[in-house]
Amino acid sequence: MTRLAQTAGLTEVQQDILAAVRDFVDKEIIPNAQALEHADEYPADIVAGMKEMGLFGLTIPEEYGGLGESLLTYALVVEQIARGWMSVSGVINTHFIVAHMIRQHGTPEQKRTYLPRMATGEVRGSFSMSEPDLGSDVAAIKTRARRDGDAYVVDGAKMWLTNGGSSNLIALLARTDEGAAKAHQNLTAFLVEKPEGFGEVLPGLTIPGKIDKMGYKGVDTTEAIFDGFRVDAGQVLGDAPGRGFAFMMDGVEVGRVNVAARACGIAIRSFELAAAYAQQRRTFGKPLAEHQAIAFKLAEMATKVEAAHLMMVNAARLKDSGERNDVEAGMAKLLASEYCAEVTQEAFRIHGGYGYSKEYEIERLMREAPFLLIGEGTSEIQKMIISRGLLNEYRPPA
Repeated sequence: MTRLAQTAGLTEVQQDILAAVRDFVDKEIIPNAQALEHADEYPADIVAGMKEMGLFGLTIPEEYGGLGESLLTYALVVEQIARGWMSVSGVINTHFIVAHMIRQHGTPEQKRTYLPRMATGEVRGSFSMSEPDLGSDVAAIKTRARRDGDAYVVDGAKMWLTNGGSSNLIALLARTDEGAAKAHQNLTAFLVEKPEGFGEVLPGLTIPGKIDKMGYKGVDTTEAIFDGFRVDAGQVLGDAPGRGFAFMMDGVEVGRVNVAARACGIAIRSFELAAAYAQQRRTFGKPLAEHQAIAFKLAEMATKVEAAHLMMVNAARLKDSGERNDVEAGMAKLLASEYCAEVTQEAFRIHGGYGYSKEYEIERLMREAPFLLIGEGTSEIQKMIISRGLLNEYRPPA
């Protein structure tokens, strides 16, 4: 067990789960990640292994066939998986978010319908909030769902669906007419079942091909185009029209902890690679690590890894306690993603020219780390969330 990024106070069950996941990462993910990533190939065998381990049901309550574990356990599992290959953590990220939303806000019937199948990985979720013409301004979405008898008719385009092709359940946010004065109170979350694949997967629902990305390969990222798509009114999450914004933001808080965990995982792996290379590579008659310039880099990198891990753990534990954690999740996501980019770049520099070669793992990590700076809200958005939350808490007396 490594010294960095340890978590105090874990139960024996949590320790056993993390040990099993770490072993799986070392044996099944790291040895195959380079080839799969360079080929942009979906990691089908790895996903099958995660299903077998029960990871798709990690946070789903035992009464629905899951393991009933906490957000903290989930975050630590994601950290380990991202240490192996960040794309694999993306396969389960949106799945966890959708499962969390159904567990917290779904009707009893929706929970019975989806959670048992989500626990086995038979149903895999994706999260559809962003649109081509907007990023973080969620309240301004244009996709509309118009009530038509016992159904809604959806028209619009969605963007950046992780697992858009490989999932078979989309949590969709669309604008409905609830007569509310505030824009965000006219948004409704729908549970849209669909077949896996690309093209027109259902009448009125098209999933175009995968978006070609700089990194985050293997996992499919897509658009979703709705053109007169009909969805039954019973598929409104929680049977609560107009509450979709709040439900989605609850999911995003989970997602921000996830992104922080992924950033920690990449940073840990970058440090591991840099520390190993610096002790093997010799320059001017001694290992790189014995040059003070490099030793100091490693010290700074390790400190950033540790700080990011602790903030991520704190945000996860706060969410588990039932407390509001938007500020802490924003802080964890901000710090972890920025530190991840810095640690990865320092590891790249320590590798010198070899870091630019696709034969070396650090080249892949250099392309993956930037995604975490923008996923689940940019660093600037996190700063807005943090400052607003803090100013509310530190408001001077009237």
